[in-house]
Formats: sequence, structure tokens, C-alpha cells
Amino acid sequence: MEMQKHKFPYNWRLSEAKFTNDKGKVFSCFACGGGSTMGYKLAGFDVIGCNEIDAKVNRCYVANHSPRYNFLEDIRTLRERERERERERELPPDLYNLDILDGSPPCSTFSIAGNREKDWGKEKKFREGQSAQVLDTLFFDFIALAKVLQPKVVVAENVKGLLMGSAIDYVRRIYKDFDNAGYYCQHFLLDASKMGVPQIRNRVFFVCIRHDLGVHFLKISDLFNVEPYINMDFNEPKIFYGGFADYMGKPYGKRMKEMFDNRKEGDIDMSAAYLKLTGKRGFFNQNYLYEDKVCNTLTAHVDSTIPFKSPVYLSTSEVCNISTFPQDYNFCGLSPHYICGMSVPPVMMAQIATRIYEQWLSKL
Repeated sequence: MEMQKHKFPYNWRLSEAKFTNDKGKVFSCFACGGGSTMGYKLAGFDVIGCNEIDAKVNRCYVANHSPRYNFLEDIRTLRERERERERERELPPDLYNLDILDGSPPCSTFSIAGNREKDWGKEKKFREGQSAQVLDTLFFDFIALAKVLQPKVVVAENVKGLLMGSAIDYVRRIYKDFDNAGYYCQHFLLDASKMGVPQIRNRVFFVCIRHDLGVHFLKISDLFNVEPYINMDFNEPKIFYGGFADYMGKPYGKRMKEMFDNRKEGDIDMSAAYLKLTGKRGFFNQNYLYEDKVCNTLTAHVDSTIPFKSPVYLSTSEVCNISTFPQDYNFCGLSPHYICGMSVPPVMMAQIATRIYEQWLSKL
């Protein structure tokens, strides 16, 4: 029944999947644990390699995807490899013949949940053990790599906060840099819950096609602009938590259990119970998940989304369903919440990649 409603299943297993690898070559930057890569593979693409700075999540990526080319390094180092071509450090020839260059530049400085403007321009570690980077400039390092490699299409994912307030100046520069790199640029604000993902997750996707190829698809978008047309409207039925809830997660400790026992129907989070018990304000981030609702955005934190019905955290199976990761994904000892919460849901990326192939790449 679900396959009739949704283009891709949200509950699936790697061991049963058949990847065709015939739609084109993809290279993934800021690859994390492999959510985007999983999506491209679902859509029939051959993901030949990745770039990631975090050794722990890269081990997870390699264990699940066995990339031909694995660059465990800063994207700026990857860019420098190309600059040293004359010293025989040229990147593999396959990287100069890509159909899609994909990337999800770290977005914490643009997130509406973060410090935003206060952190712009500062060097930060995205997580413990990483090298410090100016996170809000990595997007432009990614575009610089695209300028060198010249793939047919570039896809970049980021938080919706990038489209809000002062951050819009970054968007203007993104468009300018893509144009200078030789690409028509468009952006789409998409909600994963309309794309066959059991999760409300709003993300902005920049979908860019090389100038010499985009001319085949140009249409007037408004009074002043002509853009390569691509349809990114999605409206698949929503998938509610009750359809896959199993309540098999880790039980609460004493403090969480006490607040859970003082909850009442309709509570959004644990804050009301905490106020009742302590007279203080807090626990606003422990959001309840009801069976007749779609899960809110899954984060990297285990306690950010918790079932209303039972005093347990989400199980690994539930987290995989919410994020559309395969049930038998190898998380290599890392938290499934962390990998899934930091990743583009595979089905979300599969939907986008399919549109790119059907409307652009297959017609070139």
C-alpha cells in the first residue's frame, strides 16, 4: 500500500536494496555518515567518493558505502590538491567528469537554533576532535571546488535560517559565486514530510546547472529572470509516528520518569511537568511525539524527541524510520540520533536526485 502512495519506502533494508548505479556519477562533500549518498544510490546514481573532516563519522560512511575515493580532510585541503596539479597531485580524473557534485556545508552559524550573527566569521569546531574552521565560509570553498571540477550539476543543502534576516546577504553571494563558477543557481525550500519522510524537516537546497547545459532548459521565471526550469514541488501523504512506533527504546532514568509521570494529554514538551514539580522553568527541548502526528525535526540529541505514550527514548528502528535510513545501517558505535540528525534523509535526497535526472540529466 505504501509503495502506491510514496515513490520510495521509508522502512527498508540495505541487504534487500538493488542499486542500479546507472544514472550518473556523484561526489559528496561534507558527507557526514552518508545520508545524502544513500539517497543518490536509491535514485540510481553511482556515488564514487566523499570528502569529510570528521574521522569518526567518516568511518561510518566508509563502512556502509566503500567509496572509491575517500578524502578525510578539510575541503580547503582538497581544493589545494587541485591547485598543485603541476606538482603531480592532481585529483582523480573521475572527479573532473561528474554528473553531480553534492555538499551540505556545516550550517550551525545560520541555524535559527544557534547564535547566528554572533558566531559569523569566527573559527569553531563543528564537533569535538575536529579542526577549527570558519564555518560560514565553507559554502564558498565548496563553490570554489565546483568551479574547478565543473560537474554538470551542483546540489548544496542547508538550513532554512540561511534565508532569514541578515543571512540573505550570504545567499546573494552564493548566487554570485555560482554564476562566476559557471552555473545557473536556484534555491528551493523543501519540507521532507511532503516527500515521503516521516519527519517535518525544512531545508533549503541550491540546485545549479552549468551554463552550457542549462541553456537547454531556460524558461522565464518572473519579469526579470530566466532560469533552467525544474519542478521541485512535492506533496506526498504525511506519515504519522503511529505507523511505525515500537516503544523499544532505552527506558528513562529516575528524573525523566518522574516528569513523564506528571505529563498530561496535550503537553508539547516536559516543561509543564518540570514547572509543576520544581516551580522552575526548563525542559523545553524535550518535545513529545504523539502517534497521530508527524515527528518534528530530528536532532542529534537523544532526548529532543520523546514518545508521549511510553517512558522510553526513540529506538534505533524508530530513528531509522523517521530519517529513512535503512534498518540495517552500520552506525559503527555512534549514536543513530547523531548520524541521522546531522544528515539529509536519504528519501529526501532521492526525490531531488530523481527530479534532476528526469528533468535535466536524462535529456542532455
